Amino acid sequence: MIGTIIGWLVLGLVAGFIARAVVPGKDDIGILRTILLGIAGSIVGGLVASIFTGWSGFSPSGWIGSIIGAIVVLVVYNKVTGRKQVRR
Repeated sequence: MIGTIIGWLVLGLVAGFIARAVVPGKDDIGILRTILLGIAGSIVGGLVASIFTGWSGFSPSGWIGSIIGAIVVLVVYNKVTGRKQVRR
């Protein structure tokens, strides 16, 4: 059980950091939100993978799916909160 939790935290941290590096602009969301971003991205990636493969269940969808999901979650988060908008 502890190993699973630590795995989710590490996966979330790495996927969140990569998503923050890929999405342009500065993110001041801190390490806890970065971990939550990566975990949410992993869930989103798993749900998208289940749509295409027919497999159901919540589990890490793999590194690539987690990173893509985290990027999607970060872009949506920025749109909803109004962050990173260019002022003209």
